[in-house]
Amino acid sequence: MDGFSVMPMIEAAKIGDVFVTVTGDIKVIDEPEFMVMKDGAILTNAGHFNVEVNVQRLAEIAVDQKQMRQNIVGFQLKNGRWLHVIGEGRLVNLAAGNGHPAEIMDMSFGIQALCARYVADHRGELQPKLYAVPEAIDHEVALRKLNALGIKIDTLSAEQQAYLESWNV
Repeated sequence: MDGFSVMPMIEAAKIGDVFVTVTGDIKVIDEPEFMVMKDGAILTNAGHFNVEVNVQRLAEIAVDQKQMRQNIVGFQLKNGRWLHVIGEGRLVNLAAGNGHPAEIMDMSFGIQALCARYVADHRGELQPKLYAVPEAIDHEVALRKLNALGIKIDTLSAEQQAYLESWNV
């Protein structure tokens, strides 16, 4: 776990300084957690819509609320502590950032384009279901990106390739 402690959210709320939810679930951080957080705690969501941190409830129980800086709203609780929410609890990279960087999107679009070509080339063979991106397409996009960046990497020897392909799971 890379040195991180694992514990119930209510326990983490007592000791944490920064909370980033990425669960895809609702009310991961809610009133019980708000009430025990440290003064100045920062909350944000990178997981799922604006429902992981219950910002609506936080606003209801706050005795004061103010814009601390761009994309950061402070909520003062009756215990005097301030909690700071980034991007209104919405997906932080979209609500308070610049969205998805071009350096990532170019690869996503490349994969989509090559998958569209794959579907067209294999249209008579594919069933109406979800498919994983073929590994060859992932590798092609990665190699093209590295080439565009002027980055060289090793290639596998025939012996290395044979060894990797010999494993059965």
